[in-house]
Amino acid sequence: ATVSEPAQKCCTENIQPFLASILEELMGPVSSGFTEVRSLFDKEVNEIIQDFQKTNDITKLKENVDRLMNLPFNSVKMEPCYLKVNLLQELLQDLKSRFKVYHIDFVIQRTQNFMQELMENAVYTFEQLFSPSRQADSAKVATTIEKVKLRVLK
Repeated sequence: ATVSEPAQKCCTENIQPFLASILEELMGPVSSGFTEVRSLFDKEVNEIIQDFQKTNDITKLKENVDRLMNLPFNSVKMEPCYLKVNLLQELLQDLKSRFKVYHIDFVIQRTQNFMQELMENAVYTFEQLFSPSRQADSAKVATTIEKVKLRVLK
């Protein structure tokens, strides 16, 4: 009872008025990182489509899809996505001094983990939706891949 009222007053006066602007500022790098994940997935699937259209090789297609499944764990390809979120480091420094936010690295790491998880979900869903179509007519495979990609991105 002694602490509750002053704590509530402190939050109401010193923190709550800033929450919307803080959230908006933090969402810029986060949204940018997740947009980069989406773009990377799109680019990788487009490369699979283009390669298949050139070669018409089902074995190579399977190898490319298997490579896609490893995309979330490919640190070189995922790095541009992670770098977008590193901008939080600068934004959170101001919050650190104003609101005593101490675990900046944890926030960035968790955001990057969510990005990797999103990519894992995207490639898994792609593989699950596309897998039954692998034995289809090779003329329809590229179209099917495109449809599956759009469904995953949706």
